[in-house]
Amino acid sequence: MNIGVNDLANPGFFAHNRLPAHSDHLWYANAAEIASGRSSFQVSLDGVWKFSYAKSPSAAFEGFQSPDWDVAEWDDIPVPSHIQLHGYDVPQYVNVQYPWDGHEQINPGQVPTAYNPTGSYVRSFALPEALPAGERLILRLEGVESAVVVWVNGTYIGYAEGSFTPSEFDITGQVHAGVNRLALRVYKWCSGSWLEDQDFYRFSGIFRSVYLRRVPTTHVADLRVGVDVSDDLANAVVTLRTRLEGSGSVRAVLGGVGELTADGDGLLRIAVDEPRLWSSEDPYLYDLTIEVAGPGGEVMEVIPQRVGIRRFGIEDGVLKINGRRLVFKGVNRHEFGEQGRVVTRERTELDLISLKRANVNAIRTSHYPNNSFFYELADEYGFYVIDEVNLESHGVWDAILRDDASKSAVVPGDKPEWRDVVIDRASDMYERDKNHPSIVMWSCGNESYGGENIAAMAAYFRAKDSRPVHYEGIYWDDRRPDTSDVVSRMYAPAAEIESLLAVRRDKPVILCEYAHAMGNSFGGADIYMDLAEREPLFQGGFIWDFADQAIRLTAPGGAEYWGYGGDNGESPHDGDFCGNGIYYADHSESPKIQEVRHLFQGLRADVDRDSFTVKNRLLFTSSAAYECVVTLEREGVEVASATTATDVAPGDSATYPLPLTLPDGVAGTGGEYVVTISFRLRERTAWAEAGRTVAWDQGVFMVAPVEVRPVFAVAGSPSLRPVLVRGRHNIGVRGESFEVLFSGLAGALTSYRYGKTQAGGRELLRAPITPCFWHAPTANERGYGGPYEEGGWHLASRYLRPADNSEWPAAVVEETGTTVTVSFVYALVGMPGSTCEMRYRVFGDGTVEVTEVLERGSSTPSLPELSALIQLPGAMNRLTFYGEGPEETYVDRRGGGRLGVYSSTVAEQMAGYLTPQECGSHTGVRWARITDRRGRGILVSAPADGAIELSALPWTPFEIEDAAHDFELPLTDRTTVRPALMRRGVAGDDSWGARPKPQHMLPDGRLEHRFSFRGVL
Repeated sequence: MNIGVNDLANPGFFAHNRLPAHSDHLWYANAAEIASGRSSFQVSLDGVWKFSYAKSPSAAFEGFQSPDWDVAEWDDIPVPSHIQLHGYDVPQYVNVQYPWDGHEQINPGQVPTAYNPTGSYVRSFALPEALPAGERLILRLEGVESAVVVWVNGTYIGYAEGSFTPSEFDITGQVHAGVNRLALRVYKWCSGSWLEDQDFYRFSGIFRSVYLRRVPTTHVADLRVGVDVSDDLANAVVTLRTRLEGSGSVRAVLGGVGELTADGDGLLRIAVDEPRLWSSEDPYLYDLTIEVAGPGGEVMEVIPQRVGIRRFGIEDGVLKINGRRLVFKGVNRHEFGEQGRVVTRERTELDLISLKRANVNAIRTSHYPNNSFFYELADEYGFYVIDEVNLESHGVWDAILRDDASKSAVVPGDKPEWRDVVIDRASDMYERDKNHPSIVMWSCGNESYGGENIAAMAAYFRAKDSRPVHYEGIYWDDRRPDTSDVVSRMYAPAAEIESLLAVRRDKPVILCEYAHAMGNSFGGADIYMDLAEREPLFQGGFIWDFADQAIRLTAPGGAEYWGYGGDNGESPHDGDFCGNGIYYADHSESPKIQEVRHLFQGLRADVDRDSFTVKNRLLFTSSAAYECVVTLEREGVEVASATTATDVAPGDSATYPLPLTLPDGVAGTGGEYVVTISFRLRERTAWAEAGRTVAWDQGVFMVAPVEVRPVFAVAGSPSLRPVLVRGRHNIGVRGESFEVLFSGLAGALTSYRYGKTQAGGRELLRAPITPCFWHAPTANERGYGGPYEEGGWHLASRYLRPADNSEWPAAVVEETGTTVTVSFVYALVGMPGSTCEMRYRVFGDGTVEVTEVLERGSSTPSLPELSALIQLPGAMNRLTFYGEGPEETYVDRRGGGRLGVYSSTVAEQMAGYLTPQECGSHTGVRWARITDRRGRGILVSAPADGAIELSALPWTPFEIEDAAHDFELPLTDRTTVRPALMRRGVAGDDSWGARPKPQHMLPDGRLEHRFSFRGVL
């Protein structure tokens, strides 16, 4: 049989000779093989294959599957892999739009003909001897994107679509002892590609493993584990149903409990008293060993199956796990890494360990079934999983929202020709994954509108299983609300969810996607979790998403960088919209993880001067399971530490006395103190070492008398009185160890020298100090059009002139007994009626107190920030600060920032977002030192009674804004410091219109920003 273009373009033709889907169990010859992890029944065909590429099916070799076809000169390609990452075709990132849109005018179901990359694969394998009578040999393809034809020894075997679930073929009749040839042809696009319009890179090829599996004459072809937990959770019944091929019998033993007994109709069962229940907090798995005997009683195969005993469902109107209301603290996770969607078990395990350490408890497999090993690991590490069918047709139905298309265009919609393939995709996922306790809901795909076909999929799941069904698309098409057992939304603000629950309370509500973490984002996410605390029907959600999808590329100069849409010359594309991760593309932590970890922690502490109150948000674990450590710090220096016992039951609160005492303020002990309550693991776990902090909170207290911070210590003796020098073009102020120069021509502070060497010391400025109202736009700001609306602030930051419009900027000079004050007032271009005053008060020890006053006109746009831009020599590349850290914090993303003293290089402050943008700022900064390796530089300080925000980066905001990738940032010999009154929140409800919340914006009206700086040696 030949597969032609008409077959590829037929929605009803999606599989031929493919074996029925079944559970993902593996069988072994004996217990020793199980212990080794290697089954003699399975052989991997992963490795190097021969490969030929053609840009379309018509250009591919005909007859290559023949054993006589010479492939010696063909290319080599690794399997698994994507052909686009090995020099064929190009990677293409698109979100909603289909990858062929605008190139070929085709209708849903049809396939591009002029350009449909086609790969031909050949691999030989040897059978030492002919298969014993009655045994079979199965070819298992774990994942091929998006359609595959199979031949063995020149004979056609079958065809399959579906990409993300296994395809199996019986090749018994076509193999022989000796060398056999396996040939596959893989098409990038088929009719099923209309159902695979996920927000991801478009690849093709054999991207998951390939196996040969030998099937004995007596074989368990499928197994189904059932668990029924009593209402009081004191008892459970575990059942096992198998589909046995051949003559024989099945025996099963549940480890630590006993042997299952027959219960009629092929069902085995066992009662479990006082079961240890599986949950995210205690993912305990029982070992079920299944022994398959032949007709003579001989053991034919042994099957290990792990069983989690747990109860999940909608009870009393809410989602509950083991009788307790659950809040999803989840993420969406594309299966994506440095090799695209070729992801190993080891990499997946590291991902899940990272997520456990971030206090994440749930994962949605957006938007397709993952490798089987993902679910095994989710069972083991404890994650609540929404398993999602490989279905998304966003690019077909989104036009409905613009009123230029009709519902008749929707795929799969109500179209009968799409019904079978939709159900088939659901069946493939369900049958493979049904035995995993981590799976708590089945999802009918993503962003495919609604209709009868998806409703039929939901009905299929309910007929097979008791787990709830999820589907968000009925929000857009509400004709079949019964499709989903939960109300699921995407990117709805928390206030909208609260309003919804005020009028509708028939189903639990979750956010299957929220907190769109594109670039510098994830602001205001605490508002959602606060709502989940007080509203029982709102049960959390899943952050979008886990890690940036990006490809490692090489810049013209040889530097490696992370590429995104368009960087491979592809079109159409959607740029850096693939950079939404709370982890970077290499799966290392981005600064956003700091906030995620704190937001999702299971224990909270409110700290008073003499006590602290613990609130336990865990479901099954007492706070006594963790060591509670209390530390006392004075401005970043630990002065005391103690442990204390707590025992707060899940869902309860309790108050405990502090095990240490704040100083009384005498004998130089006054100042700012921080009490930190930390909960740490008592013992090592599968995902972390003993002693790791899993939750913490702080209280900040002032102890009187408060000593003045050193940076404000200004002696009033005559010897420290600054000297004022009135030049013709410049104004100088100097002392014993400093000199400040104000330029009348530039209208700014242009020079600051500190130290007794040379003429007035070492120059610390590389450019005049200027007011700054701008930062490099974040992805979210670009998304809502901030640069267009607010670009005037960019101009106002770069192009200053005197407010009096004079050629010679007017400097106001005031001299007192111990200080000299010099002021400049600037008009702001494009901001009628707006001015900014920069007032510098110079003390005798070289301290310069800066007061920046912004007076805004009546119609100015939203203000990105109010700061001063100070450029230092690039050698001053070390930052130490006392503030909220260690990672960047913003006014709407500061909950995870701990008040303390932190040090790093200035270069390390530049976050690795796919597109350079505003980053590296810190809230709550009391002081910061920016110095060279010898400790020479400046000390920036907040007013004695407050804190500022501060950023120190190797580039100005304007240089960062001009770079599309990090390798495009210019060579720099400067460090740019921006002390700020406030920077606008980064927002993050979505990245295409959501703005920061009003409380996270700079207020209207007159703004005054104060800070000081002084040289240090």
